[in-house]
Amino acid sequence: MDTEPPEPESPPSADAPTASKLLFLQERMVNFTQQYSMPVVEVSLVLSKYTKQISTHLSAHAAEQGEELPERLSQPWPLEVGDSTMDDGQGTQFDLDKVLDMVDGERIDIFDTIIRNVINECELPLTDALLFMREWEHLVRSQLAGASGPGSLFSPVEYPDDF
Repeated sequence: MDTEPPEPESPPSADAPTASKLLFLQERMVNFTQQYSMPVVEVSLVLSKYTKQISTHLSAHAAEQGEELPERLSQPWPLEVGDSTMDDGQGTQFDLDKVLDMVDGERIDIFDTIIRNVINECELPLTDALLFMREWEHLVRSQLAGASGPGSLFSPVEYPDDF
């Protein structure tokens, strides 16, 4: 019996429905973050990059047309858990430099590459990509807001059943 690993699924074509492209991106992102137990802080850094880049591009394009992006696209979605002070419970703030020194740059680069490649190869419309990233951003920000200490930032991302 042949036990070769299955061939990776190829990305949807550029003319595939947007829903198929988004599902493919979702599967790739969830699979990678789960397989490598990617910490919420690292996922947050990559998502922040994409939401900023895409929203800046779309805002500039909208401004050229004399329009504005809807707030649902242009701003992070409000959190339901309240604002986080990023306090460690002992009255001190998390040291951002220490946190950033502890992230895995290679894992972040791979996750970044996965997202970029799927968006580019599938020719995913940027408005759909940004809305998708905002949903992920909301999930990750909710988990960051609930961080009780620096160690919580390095907990793997948790996904609700309906995500």
